[in-house]
Amino acid sequence: MLDAILKQAGVSEPGFTRKTVKWAITCTPEGRYTGVVPLGDEKGLTFDSSPNLSQPELVGGDTPRAHFLVDGLPTVALYWKDDLEQKDQDKFRAKHGYFVGLLQQAKDVAPYLESVVRLLADSGTMDQVRSDLARLKAKPTDSACFRIDSLNPLEQTDWHDWWRDFRATLKAPKSKPAVKMRCLVTGAAVEPVATHPKIKGLAGVGGLGTGDVIAGFDKQAFQSYGLEQAANAAMSEETATAYAETLNRLIAEKGVKLGNVISVYWYERSVPPEDDPLPMFIEPDDGGGAKASAELKARKLLEGIRSGQYPDLSSNSYYALLLSGAAGRVMVREVMQGSFESLVANTERWFGHLAVVARDGKGLASSPKFLAVAGSLVRDLKDLPSPMVQQLWRAAIGGGSLPFSSLAQATLRARIDVINDNPASHARMGLIKAYHLRNGDSHMQPHVNPEHPSPAYHCGRLLAVLARLQRAALGDVGAGVVQRYYTAASQTPGLVIGRLVANAKNHLNKLEGGLAYWYENQIANVMAALTDIPGTLTLEQQSLFALGYYQQLAALNAGNKDKSPESSTESVAATLNS
Repeated sequence: MLDAILKQAGVSEPGFTRKTVKWAITCTPEGRYTGVVPLGDEKGLTFDSSPNLSQPELVGGDTPRAHFLVDGLPTVALYWKDDLEQKDQDKFRAKHGYFVGLLQQAKDVAPYLESVVRLLADSGTMDQVRSDLARLKAKPTDSACFRIDSLNPLEQTDWHDWWRDFRATLKAPKSKPAVKMRCLVTGAAVEPVATHPKIKGLAGVGGLGTGDVIAGFDKQAFQSYGLEQAANAAMSEETATAYAETLNRLIAEKGVKLGNVISVYWYERSVPPEDDPLPMFIEPDDGGGAKASAELKARKLLEGIRSGQYPDLSSNSYYALLLSGAAGRVMVREVMQGSFESLVANTERWFGHLAVVARDGKGLASSPKFLAVAGSLVRDLKDLPSPMVQQLWRAAIGGGSLPFSSLAQATLRARIDVINDNPASHARMGLIKAYHLRNGDSHMQPHVNPEHPSPAYHCGRLLAVLARLQRAALGDVGAGVVQRYYTAASQTPGLVIGRLVANAKNHLNKLEGGLAYWYENQIANVMAALTDIPGTLTLEQQSLFALGYYQQLAALNAGNKDKSPESSTESVAATLNS
């Protein structure tokens, strides 16, 4: 995995990192304060080569240290909440002094920093800075840099050599020559870095706001052969920085939160955005009112690859990770890789298997988002366990079978929706259909299938017709056939279906002749396919019952009448009386 990440690494160097900065404190070349301005969008502006000290470098001195040119508002401007404890205020004042000291040392190579030093030395000006930050509702956790007229020091390179030399002075002298080891990734003989850089961006999925480590050995139980800290996973500082910076960039640019995990992906070679299939899982493009367009788009791309239209894509590869955080460590929950062609094929297969008729029966439902499919299994998305997301993601982009637990949850939630008279979830019904397709049921179709061999499926269809018949005869009577009998009919149809069919005669007598004949024919058509009424249904059969109920109801909603009621001559009196 790390080797694949390093192949995506651009220019990375210890002591430099990508930082997103929210605020710029501005001044003139003479050091006169001109205001605080927000940078970029709501999240801030990203600078690729910001100076950076590692955690050991930050805490390695006798006094608190700070970063150079950019840091948090408590360090840069002494801006914090009023209830901050005195010891923490003293710590930030010490860090502020270190921050100013760095600027004073660097102004010989970057003279424009003199104006920043003057601004920070004026206590009245700094009071105004803090007042403006409060007015703009800046958070103490935000970071800030400086801008001198239109010049931002973070965009300059004249201080880079000074910064490299300065970092070298922070390294403690070694009492004995360093022992070289084989790099875990490159295989080269290197002097192993003591600690690896942290991975940012996992705070919302169990990680820490300050970052988490992939390779951490802070406890003896994690160490072997007498090696300390990151020597247990030996890498040079350059290699460790490269993989951490690259993964941080991938999380920032391509990371998508899927419940309690974050999905990250990349390709061996760049892919044009319009040919990238993975965003379809997050936000399917159903523009122009087209249904299931994600499947059609993937199919068109797949045909182009197989016909030789896209030779660069046919030889490409994808990599995908599922990440979360736990106790300061990065949890790599899933590592997937494969050919680009297989990814496109699995994309088409995923949306094709999920395609299901819309509730109103008028065409197919829109292609569902991956989170809509996963979220259809639980009451609230925060209740979705990470292992379930992992299994569904593997099935989506890897093309494997759907977990049985997902079918169980989908069937339960579908039953609850019916009993509570809630609209059925397209994503949930599509998942039930996809489960059976991936387990060899070739009779699964987006619309109702009168030729399906499962009696359970037709029991569900029959209940839908009987429920609609009751509504046509009696109107809205509150708890009807469905609410009272759905659970029993979906589990033990042999005990319930006969009574419901017998009672249908009373409802048919309340209808006008043409409509009564039409409903008789609907019941007859289902009964003709129902060669046997099972006594009990397994969970898989209960899911077929749910799908049959849904698809038949959609057909009724669409007014799916092969013939007008008046022209129907076929009666089912014998069937109802049997």
